[in-house]
Amino acid sequence: MKIKICGLKHPDNIEAIAGLLPDYMGFICYSPSPRYAADLQAETLASLPGSIYKTAVFVNEDAEIITKLRDTYNFDAIQLHGNEGPEFCHSFTDQVTVIKAFGVDKDFNFERLNEFAGRVDYFLFDTKTDKHGGSGLTFDWSLLNKYKLNVPFFVSGGLSLENLGEVRLINHPQFYGVDLNSRFETEPGLKDINKLKKAFEILR
Repeated sequence: MKIKICGLKHPDNIEAIAGLLPDYMGFICYSPSPRYAADLQAETLASLPGSIYKTAVFVNEDAEIITKLRDTYNFDAIQLHGNEGPEFCHSFTDQVTVIKAFGVDKDFNFERLNEFAGRVDYFLFDTKTDKHGGSGLTFDWSLLNKYKLNVPFFVSGGLSLENLGEVRLINHPQFYGVDLNSRFETEPGLKDINKLKKAFEILR
């Protein structure tokens, strides 16, 4: 199971988390977010181990800005968390790994994902809220049984030390990884290293 740690912005915290060797580290490039990595330095990301996918998170951003930030920070992946369509997503797949996020609730229609098949590398299923992620709330994981495509997916939304054992029990052939964020923080954007160490023990 792949582990993605998202919502990072403090250099010392980033360095400490890199020492745990997660598979993905996410940096939010969306100014309304309390985890907005506004002062991120390219040197900070350049020092990360090569095995870690440096992931930029965008919400309805212009393609030109995505490309500029990708080049500035040498991101390996982008996560699109807004209303981006399949062709917009596909326009980046020859440059970076593309993760398309969707908020899920009991009324979510998984068939809407069909047009994204072959246009993205991964899906990320988060809890549906008005804020684009970081809610600390879970969704009903049994809804994932409705997902029938062959595109691997991450599970996000309210994952914590208390429920990671249950997450491991998700039995779906395309379940690829977890996205850890707000339940592992001491404040928005500052992760609790000890909690993350325990999470890695559970997941690995």
